[in-house]
Amino acid sequence: MIGFLRGRILDKQPNLLIVDVQGVGYEVHVPLSTYYDVGESGTDVALRIYTHVREESLQLYGFLTTLEQQLFQRLIAISGIGPKLAVAVLSGIEPGDLVSAVQRSDLARLTGIPGVGRKTAERIVLELKDRLAHLAVPVGSGAPVAAPPGERLRDDVLSALQNLGYHRPLAEKAIDATLPAAGDTTFEQALKAALRELMR
Repeated sequence: MIGFLRGRILDKQPNLLIVDVQGVGYEVHVPLSTYYDVGESGTDVALRIYTHVREESLQLYGFLTTLEQQLFQRLIAISGIGPKLAVAVLSGIEPGDLVSAVQRSDLARLTGIPGVGRKTAERIVLELKDRLAHLAVPVGSGAPVAAPPGERLRDDVLSALQNLGYHRPLAEKAIDATLPAAGDTTFEQALKAALRELMR
């Protein structure tokens, strides 16, 4: 099993990195919390890895922090939550906010995450509340990434939101509400602003 990768980012997309490790490219699924902080393509990265083995495939899930990995592994241990939904949860809420929401039994905050209905939110609170008390909340800062031209930036943010499970009309409305006011902004900043608008 692969538990750790250190290499260079060959390609970077929301929820997916290709990491070049001595000439071998590993496709690694990541939550947005990791995506924001790994830096630009071409930079070195070290990721904690969870290897998910299925009958016909082997998928790697990568995390910058121990907290992200611990939350991911606790989420996939819950009935009805697979790796894809666990990544969506960590993409829809900061790790520290997830811990707080679970501890406060904040179902409204959890159901604001795409793909998480009330029953799933209730299971998350029920099964994780007693297991998260000892987890530390990290403090991190993302590395800025140069912004694409305006129209491309809008398309990139729209694509990312749709990949996260938001319907196109809702995603477009959030982008229209936040992007004009953003001015000269990076992709990460534009995506964060749109996500905040969608969670209001």
